[in-house]
Amino acid sequence: MPRSAPIDGFGLADDRHGAGDPVVLLHGWPGDRTDFDAVVPRLERHAEVIVPDLRGFGASDKHPEAPAAAYSAAAQARSVLGLLDELGLQAPVLAGYDIGSRIAQAVARAAPDRARALVLSPPLPGAGQRVLTADAQREFWYQPFHSLGLVEELVDGRPAAVRAYLRHFWSHWSGPAFEPDARRLDHLVEAYGPPGAVTASVAWYRAGSGMVAASLAEQAPAPQERIAVPTTVLWPEYDPLFPRAWSDRLEEFFDAVELEFLEGIGHFTPVEAPQAFAAAIQRRLTPSAGNPLA
Repeated sequence: MPRSAPIDGFGLADDRHGAGDPVVLLHGWPGDRTDFDAVVPRLERHAEVIVPDLRGFGASDKHPEAPAAAYSAAAQARSVLGLLDELGLQAPVLAGYDIGSRIAQAVARAAPDRARALVLSPPLPGAGQRVLTADAQREFWYQPFHSLGLVEELVDGRPAAVRAYLRHFWSHWSGPAFEPDARRLDHLVEAYGPPGAVTASVAWYRAGSGMVAASLAEQAPAPQERIAVPTTVLWPEYDPLFPRAWSDRLEEFFDAVELEFLEGIGHFTPVEAPQAFAAAIQRRLTPSAGNPLA
C-alpha cells in the first residue's frame, strides 16, 4: 500500500484507483478508508480516486503520545495537502463526511486553489448555540467523554470493549434500514483494537475539532472570507447528530453551495448511500469524453 512522505511526522497510507480527473475521499470517525468501498467502484471508471487513512487512523501513522494539536483539522489538512503535492494533484474534488467533511473544509479555507469542488455531508457550519440544546447534548455526550483518560482505561486496547463501543455508533447513527454487518465490525475492531488506536482516533476531539467546540467558536465570516470552492452538501434524513434544521445557514459560510436532502439514510452517507454520494462527485468532475456522467 502506498504511503505518503511524512508531514509533521505523519505519513498517510492510501488506496489509488482508476484514471482521469482526481477525486480524494476523506473518511469519518469511527471509520477508515474502507468507508468508501462501495463508492470507489462507481467512480474509478471516470476518475483517479485516492482514498487515504487520515492521521491516526487505519494504516496511517499513529502517535498517541503526540500533542492533540497534531490531530486537529488544520494539522489533518496539512497532511492532505502534502499528499496532493506528492501525487501532483493540483485541484481534485474533495469529498468527505464526519471528520472528513471538516478536514475538506479546512483544506478549502487554507488553500482554495487546491480543490475543484467539495462534496460534503455533516458536520457543516451553522449550528451555533443550537448544539447546546438538550436533544443535541444527548447525542454529543461522546465528545466530552473523549477528552477524559477513561478512554484509555475503559476502551483503548480492549477489543471486546472497542467492538461494543463502535457498534453503538454504527447502529445508533445509521438510518432505520441499515445495520452494520459482522464483517464490518470485525474490520473496525481490527483497525481500532490495537493499543493506542482508539486514543489516536479521539485526539481529533481532544484538539478541539469536534462539533460542540467548533459550533460554539464559529462566527459567520465576512462575505470575502467564505469558502469559495463550489460545494455540494448531502444532508441525510435520519442523522441524529445533525438535524436538517441546521442546514439553514450554509450560505453564510459558503459562496456557492448546493444542498441536497437524502431520504431514508443516517449519518454514514458514503456507506448507506454510495450511489448518491458517487453521483454528487460525478456532477462536480470536469466534463470530458472519458467522463460522460459529469
